[in-house]
Amino acid sequence: MSTVLIIVIAATAIISFVAWRDQQIFEKYKFNVGAIMRNREYIRLLSAGFLHADTMHLFFNMLTLYFFGPIVVHAFGTVGFLVVYIGSILLGNVFSLYLYKNQSWYSAIGASGGVSGILFASIAMIPDLPLYLLFIPIPIPGYIFGFGYFAYSVYMMLNPRQHDNIGHAAHLGGAFFGLVYAVGLRPVIATENMLYLGIMALPLLYMAYMVFVKKRIG
Repeated sequence: MSTVLIIVIAATAIISFVAWRDQQIFEKYKFNVGAIMRNREYIRLLSAGFLHADTMHLFFNMLTLYFFGPIVVHAFGTVGFLVVYIGSILLGNVFSLYLYKNQSWYSAIGASGGVSGILFASIAMIPDLPLYLLFIPIPIPGYIFGFGYFAYSVYMMLNPRQHDNIGHAAHLGGAFFGLVYAVGLRPVIATENMLYLGIMALPLLYMAYMVFVKKRIG
Protein backbone atom coordinates (compact mmCIF):
# COMPACT_ATOMS: atom_id res chain seq x y z
CA MET A 1 0.00 0.00 0.00
CA SER A 2 1.41 3.38 -1.03
CA THR A 3 2.17 5.87 1.71
CA VAL A 4 0.61 8.73 -0.23
CA LEU A 5 -2.62 6.76 -0.62
CA ILE A 6 -2.79 6.10 3.13
CA ILE A 7 -2.19 9.79 3.83
CA VAL A 8 -4.95 10.89 1.45
CA ILE A 9 -7.48 8.43 2.90
CA ALA A 10 -6.55 9.32 6.49
CA ALA A 11 -6.64 13.07 5.83
CA THR A 12 -10.03 12.81 4.15
CA ALA A 13 -11.47 10.76 7.00
CA ILE A 14 -10.09 13.08 9.70
CA ILE A 15 -11.29 16.25 7.98
CA SER A 16 -14.73 14.74 7.38
CA PHE A 17 -15.07 13.71 11.04
CA VAL A 18 -13.93 17.14 12.26
CA ALA A 19 -16.44 18.87 9.97
CA TRP A 20 -19.25 16.62 11.22
CA ARG A 21 -18.53 17.86 14.75
CA ASP A 22 -18.20 21.53 13.76
CA GLN A 23 -20.94 22.72 11.41
CA GLN A 24 -19.16 26.05 10.85
CA ILE A 25 -16.20 24.27 9.29
CA PHE A 26 -18.54 22.18 7.15
CA GLU A 27 -20.38 25.28 5.88
CA LYS A 28 -17.18 27.26 5.33
CA TYR A 29 -15.45 24.70 3.14
CA LYS A 30 -18.23 22.88 1.28
CA PHE A 31 -18.82 23.54 -2.42
CA ASN A 32 -21.34 26.37 -2.74
CA VAL A 33 -22.01 28.22 -5.98
CA GLY A 34 -23.02 31.49 -4.34
CA ALA A 35 -19.97 31.67 -2.08
CA ILE A 36 -17.61 30.88 -4.95
CA MET A 37 -19.17 33.18 -7.52
CA ARG A 38 -19.93 36.15 -5.26
CA ASN A 39 -17.16 35.96 -2.67
CA ARG A 40 -14.47 34.29 -4.79
CA GLU A 41 -13.95 31.57 -2.19
CA TYR A 42 -12.11 29.34 -4.64
CA ILE A 43 -10.65 27.19 -1.86
CA ARG A 44 -14.05 25.46 -1.80
CA LEU A 45 -13.27 23.91 -5.20
CA LEU A 46 -10.63 21.80 -3.45
CA SER A 47 -11.73 21.65 0.20
CA ALA A 48 -15.14 20.19 -0.69
CA GLY A 49 -13.31 17.06 -1.82
CA PHE A 50 -12.32 16.34 1.78
CA LEU A 51 -15.85 16.64 3.21
CA HIS A 52 -18.56 13.96 3.17
CA ALA A 53 -22.23 13.73 4.00
CA ASP A 54 -21.99 10.74 6.35
CA THR A 55 -19.97 7.64 7.18
CA MET A 56 -21.41 5.59 4.31
CA HIS A 57 -20.58 8.31 1.78
CA LEU A 58 -17.05 8.51 3.14
CA PHE A 59 -16.67 4.73 3.29
CA PHE A 60 -17.66 4.02 -0.31
CA ASN A 61 -15.53 6.84 -1.72
CA MET A 62 -12.47 5.73 0.23
CA LEU A 63 -13.14 2.06 -0.52
CA THR A 64 -13.08 2.82 -4.24
CA LEU A 65 -9.91 4.86 -3.78
CA TYR A 66 -8.37 1.99 -1.80
CA PHE A 67 -9.03 -0.49 -4.63
CA PHE A 68 -7.97 1.64 -7.57
CA GLY A 69 -5.41 4.02 -6.08
CA PRO A 70 -2.50 1.52 -6.07
CA ILE A 71 -2.90 0.98 -9.81
CA VAL A 72 -2.49 4.69 -10.51
CA VAL A 73 0.49 4.92 -8.14
CA HIS A 74 2.13 1.95 -9.87
CA ALA A 75 1.45 3.30 -13.38
CA PHE A 76 2.20 6.99 -12.85
CA GLY A 77 4.08 7.27 -9.54
CA THR A 78 3.30 9.26 -6.41
CA VAL A 79 3.30 12.61 -8.20
CA GLY A 80 1.09 11.23 -10.95
CA PHE A 81 -1.37 9.92 -8.38
CA LEU A 82 -1.60 13.32 -6.70
CA VAL A 83 -1.97 15.09 -10.05
CA VAL A 84 -4.86 12.81 -11.03
CA TYR A 85 -6.58 12.97 -7.64
CA ILE A 86 -6.29 16.71 -6.98
CA GLY A 87 -6.76 17.64 -10.64
CA SER A 88 -9.91 15.51 -10.84
CA ILE A 89 -11.38 17.11 -7.71
CA LEU A 90 -10.74 20.57 -9.13
CA LEU A 91 -12.00 19.89 -12.64
CA GLY A 92 -15.04 18.05 -11.30
CA ASN A 93 -16.00 21.02 -9.14
CA VAL A 94 -15.25 23.51 -11.90
CA PHE A 95 -17.63 21.58 -14.13
CA SER A 96 -20.24 21.63 -11.36
CA LEU A 97 -19.74 25.38 -11.03
CA TYR A 98 -20.35 25.79 -14.75
CA LEU A 99 -23.36 23.51 -14.67
CA TYR A 100 -25.06 25.20 -11.71
CA LYS A 101 -23.75 28.75 -12.13
CA ASN A 102 -27.30 30.14 -12.11
CA GLN A 103 -28.26 28.27 -8.95
CA SER A 104 -26.49 30.17 -6.17
CA TRP A 105 -27.99 27.88 -3.53
CA TYR A 106 -26.40 24.73 -4.97
CA SER A 107 -24.03 23.00 -2.56
CA ALA A 108 -22.16 19.70 -2.65
CA ILE A 109 -19.40 17.80 -0.91
CA GLY A 110 -17.39 14.64 -1.42
CA ALA A 111 -14.27 13.18 -3.01
CA SER A 112 -16.34 11.88 -5.92
CA GLY A 113 -14.48 13.90 -8.52
CA GLY A 114 -11.07 12.74 -7.35
CA VAL A 115 -12.19 9.13 -6.93
CA SER A 116 -13.72 9.18 -10.40
CA GLY A 117 -10.46 10.38 -11.88
CA ILE A 118 -8.53 7.60 -10.13
CA LEU A 119 -11.15 5.06 -11.20
CA PHE A 120 -10.99 5.97 -14.87
CA ALA A 121 -7.21 6.31 -14.94
CA SER A 122 -6.70 2.91 -13.31
CA ILE A 123 -9.27 1.02 -15.35
CA ALA A 124 -7.82 2.57 -18.49
CA MET A 125 -4.67 0.65 -17.58
CA ILE A 126 -6.32 -2.63 -16.44
CA PRO A 127 -9.97 -2.69 -17.56
CA ASP A 128 -10.64 -6.33 -16.66
CA LEU A 129 -9.17 -6.10 -13.16
CA PRO A 130 -11.21 -8.56 -11.02
CA LEU A 131 -12.87 -6.95 -8.02
CA TYR A 132 -14.54 -8.70 -5.11
CA LEU A 133 -17.20 -6.46 -3.61
CA LEU A 134 -19.11 -6.88 -0.36
CA PHE A 135 -21.70 -9.67 -0.42
CA ILE A 136 -20.81 -10.61 -4.04
CA PRO A 137 -18.83 -13.89 -4.13
CA ILE A 138 -17.77 -13.65 -7.78
CA PRO A 139 -15.19 -11.27 -9.26
CA ILE A 140 -16.49 -8.24 -11.15
CA PRO A 141 -14.39 -6.83 -14.01
CA GLY A 142 -13.21 -3.30 -13.31
CA TYR A 143 -14.95 -1.78 -16.29
CA ILE A 144 -18.29 -3.32 -15.21
CA PHE A 145 -17.80 -1.84 -11.75
CA GLY A 146 -16.99 1.51 -13.37
CA PHE A 147 -20.12 1.30 -15.51
CA GLY A 148 -22.31 0.67 -12.45
CA TYR A 149 -20.60 3.41 -10.47
CA PHE A 150 -21.25 6.00 -13.13
CA ALA A 151 -24.73 4.77 -13.98
CA TYR A 152 -25.67 5.38 -10.34
CA SER A 153 -23.97 8.78 -10.33
CA VAL A 154 -25.71 9.92 -13.51
CA TYR A 155 -29.09 8.73 -12.21
CA MET A 156 -28.64 10.59 -8.94
CA MET A 157 -27.52 13.75 -10.69
CA LEU A 158 -30.48 13.74 -13.09
CA ASN A 159 -32.89 12.85 -10.28
CA PRO A 160 -31.66 14.98 -7.36
CA ARG A 161 -32.89 14.42 -3.86
CA GLN A 162 -33.37 17.14 -1.31
CA HIS A 163 -30.41 17.53 1.08
CA ASP A 164 -28.36 15.03 -0.94
CA ASN A 165 -25.28 17.34 -0.81
CA ILE A 166 -23.24 14.95 -2.97
CA GLY A 167 -21.45 16.33 -6.03
CA HIS A 168 -22.70 13.86 -8.60
CA ALA A 169 -21.93 16.32 -11.41
CA ALA A 170 -18.30 16.29 -10.28
CA HIS A 171 -18.03 12.63 -11.32
CA LEU A 172 -17.96 13.54 -15.00
CA GLY A 173 -15.34 16.26 -14.67
CA GLY A 174 -13.14 14.05 -12.52
CA ALA A 175 -13.54 11.05 -14.81
CA PHE A 176 -12.64 13.16 -17.83
CA PHE A 177 -9.45 14.41 -16.18
CA GLY A 178 -8.35 10.94 -15.10
CA LEU A 179 -9.07 9.41 -18.48
CA VAL A 180 -7.31 12.17 -20.43
CA TYR A 181 -4.30 11.94 -18.12
CA ALA A 182 -4.05 8.16 -18.58
CA VAL A 183 -4.51 8.32 -22.34
CA GLY A 184 -2.00 11.15 -22.64
CA LEU A 185 0.73 9.37 -20.67
CA ARG A 186 0.00 5.78 -21.77
CA PRO A 187 -1.63 6.16 -25.21
CA VAL A 188 -0.73 2.66 -26.45
CA ILE A 189 -2.28 0.87 -23.46
CA ALA A 190 -5.32 3.14 -23.43
CA THR A 191 -5.93 2.63 -27.14
CA GLU A 192 -5.86 -1.15 -26.71
CA ASN A 193 -8.56 -0.83 -24.05
CA MET A 194 -10.88 1.53 -25.92
CA LEU A 195 -13.70 -1.06 -26.15
CA TYR A 196 -13.80 -1.44 -22.37
CA LEU A 197 -13.55 2.30 -21.86
CA GLY A 198 -16.38 2.85 -24.33
CA ILE A 199 -18.66 0.45 -22.42
CA MET A 200 -17.80 2.09 -19.11
CA ALA A 201 -18.42 5.56 -20.52
CA LEU A 202 -21.96 4.89 -21.77
CA PRO A 203 -23.61 6.52 -18.72
CA LEU A 204 -21.39 9.55 -19.23
CA LEU A 205 -22.43 9.83 -22.87
CA TYR A 206 -26.06 9.72 -21.78
CA MET A 207 -25.34 12.40 -19.22
CA ALA A 208 -23.69 14.61 -21.86
CA TYR A 209 -26.77 14.20 -24.08
CA MET A 210 -29.16 15.13 -21.27
CA VAL A 211 -27.09 18.13 -20.17
CA PHE A 212 -25.94 19.66 -23.44
CA VAL A 213 -28.69 18.57 -25.86
CA LYS A 214 -31.80 18.19 -23.76
CA LYS A 215 -30.71 20.93 -21.32
CA ARG A 216 -32.02 18.85 -18.45
CA ILE A 217 -29.78 20.55 -15.90
CA GLY A 218 -28.24 24.00 -15.56
